[in-house]
Amino acid sequence: MAPWLDLPKLQSLLRTRIVGRTLFYATETTSTMDVARREAAAGAPDGTVVVAERQTAGRGRLDRSWVAPPGNIYATIVMRPPAERLRVLSIVSPLAVAEALEGVAGLSPAIKWPNDVLVGGRKISGMLVETDLAGGVVNHALVGIGVNVDLDVESEPEIAEIATSVRRELGRSPPREELLAALLNAFEARYGEALTGDGPFQAWRSRLVTLGQRVTATLPDGVEEGVAEDVDGQGDLLVRRDDGTLVTVDAGDVTLRG
Repeated sequence: MAPWLDLPKLQSLLRTRIVGRTLFYATETTSTMDVARREAAAGAPDGTVVVAERQTAGRGRLDRSWVAPPGNIYATIVMRPPAERLRVLSIVSPLAVAEALEGVAGLSPAIKWPNDVLVGGRKISGMLVETDLAGGVVNHALVGIGVNVDLDVESEPEIAEIATSVRRELGRSPPREELLAALLNAFEARYGEALTGDGPFQAWRSRLVTLGQRVTATLPDGVEEGVAEDVDGQGDLLVRRDDGTLVTVDAGDVTLRG
């Protein structure tokens, strides 16, 4: 595969109105989130995308580090949704990744609540949504997305048992320009739908491998265990405890127990 993204090819594949039309590209940076945060604060327009070939300080949810060598997709999208629709970003983002992987690579991705994308039970993509709010108004939201495309998972011992990549699944890697363009196209389309209806919610819910499984949810103030029964309209996980009561989990780390 080519060492760098072919930006003209990427632009030619975009079918978006705003997402990716302003694009910052780096061969190396600490994190695309860092760059996007600076650009958002400086007034970068909605849909601005920051892409990097390599991150030296990539991170995922709960401040976990993210293995980030070259050959994969590391991108952050700057958005400014209405405050009441902010939660849709955590639904639209994994759904867009799953649909892009399905359409371009022919994979069958599932989603582990809230937004990890899995193939064959292994993590192929993760994301992080960071928001800047002031008085109930969204100054900006940053949607950081990492997709393992060409990653040699076996060479990374800390994730070898739990992660996968497109190359591991197919024995080859599709052009990253095609995969990234499909992701951005799906993101904008699904985001637009989410502002007016629940189509993206239903599509996201249908891919949730978490539902019906026994889970342990590690929350800021304790641990909940039970069966993941459903998700509510906000995307929160509804867990049925062993005593029959129902608890709503709106954030935290969920482990599947089978």
